[in-house]
Amino acid sequence: MSVLELREVSVQFGSGSRIVRAVDNVSFAVETGSVVGLVGESGSGKSTLAKAIVGLIPLRTGGIFWDGDLIRAQSRRSIQALGSTAERVQYIFQDPYASLDPRMKVGDSIAEGFIVRRDMPRVQRDSEVVRLLDMVRLDGDARHALPRELSGGQRQRVAIARALACRPRILIADEITSSLDVSIQGAVLNVIKDVQRETGVGVLFISHNLAVVRYLADTIAVMHSGRIVESGRTEDVAEHPREVYTQELLAAVPSIRDSM
Repeated sequence: MSVLELREVSVQFGSGSRIVRAVDNVSFAVETGSVVGLVGESGSGKSTLAKAIVGLIPLRTGGIFWDGDLIRAQSRRSIQALGSTAERVQYIFQDPYASLDPRMKVGDSIAEGFIVRRDMPRVQRDSEVVRLLDMVRLDGDARHALPRELSGGQRQRVAIARALACRPRILIADEITSSLDVSIQGAVLNVIKDVQRETGVGVLFISHNLAVVRYLADTIAVMHSGRIVESGRTEDVAEHPREVYTQELLAAVPSIRDSM
């Protein structure tokens, strides 16, 4: 079992009197085989933290570790850091239409992930694409389609398959159901649940909806104004929240279980 660990991570924007500390001294860990839910309202710093993990945003302080070894710190350039962890951590963006090349067929887009895998002969590419599409509950013929020919839910499944192509140990799913109809959200959540169970990948699942996170996660971390204000096992945080902020998040949304 491998562990992605954040230790006292901070992210800062601006300078002088206009400094904004978007992430403030955050520490937690995601193990392979587990699902950690990161929940908070819009602007709480969730997505900023996720982008910092994969090197899209530089750290101000702290470090990110893999099995105890430092893989990212303030001194690391973002492009170098991203490349060094591509086989360990993959990011699934909120908007699949923006993250997929609109001119590239689905199969070619997924196959880009094979570049980091030295065990993938070119002749096996097509069958592996079909296998990944099947894993996310899409027909293999979808590999011939362009993103615009698919629904929002189908595009998000393609994005999941693309992230899985290089066999990451951790997936970061950043608000991946927030732009989908409620009727589609449950199906995408079940895909994530099935993929996690089948592959043993760890998942950092980010959402503003505590009920959604509760459905998926083993543990929950609640983020407010850039800080983790409460964390623990899902049952404890969701059923016996200590913080008023957590209680407000839980009261603000209906339970997704009622629609499953």
